[in-house]
Amino acid sequence: MAFFEDVYEVVRKIPKGKVATYGQIARILGQPRRAKIVGWALHKNPYFGDVPCHRVVNRNGEISSGFAFGGLMEQRILLENEGIIFEKDGKINLKKYIWEL
Repeated sequence: MAFFEDVYEVVRKIPKGKVATYGQIARILGQPRRAKIVGWALHKNPYFGDVPCHRVVNRNGEISSGFAFGGLMEQRILLENEGIIFEKDGKINLKKYIWEL
């Protein structure tokens, strides 16, 4: 579970109006092959409201269909409320919104 706590610590650092990818978080933690485990950790996030898991998207800029805290549309609403604009195809322009540690 130490890996999960490390994930939460990194995700806490993502500022409003920015997103990170599951793979990016795994790489930051020195575990580049554990992107799916990052997703699992965020799905199990016990710190709702403290760890902004809604700011994590897949490598294509797509939001999670399994967002644990209200579903797909809730994640989109949370991101839009932070100023993130979705493209017509429903994706986020990662070149514009990706978080750089």
